[in-house]
Amino acid sequence: MSEKKRIELEFPIHASASFLFQYISTPDSLGEWFADNVNSRGQMFTFIWDGSEEVAKKIAIKNDQFIRFKWEEDDDKDTYFELRIQVDALTKDVSLIVVDFADEDEVEETKMFWETKISELKHTIGG
Repeated sequence: MSEKKRIELEFPIHASASFLFQYISTPDSLGEWFADNVNSRGQMFTFIWDGSEEVAKKIAIKNDQFIRFKWEEDDDKDTYFELRIQVDALTKDVSLIVVDFADEDEVEETKMFWETKISELKHTIGG
């Protein structure tokens, strides 16, 4: 099994950190842009796309700052995906930092996936 590559992408978002945080941390809001539908039971989130389901465990969260998930079917203990809000101390500009991991041959595809999803997020929140 090859080691996965860490990917970090930054997207400027025109929204407050607390407003944006709702969209990256609640099942209803994640269902508006990240997946077709999202259900949660405790720490477990079920993401549904075109009828297929993927389950991720919420492994870390800090209010208005970040949320981190771990895919159930991912055996690599060091991988996760994280949505982190960064606010520039001077300009107060808000960015969403996406951290994910992908196999070497899936890096570009993974980046495109996130670019598409974040563009949907921006459309959803008007940012």
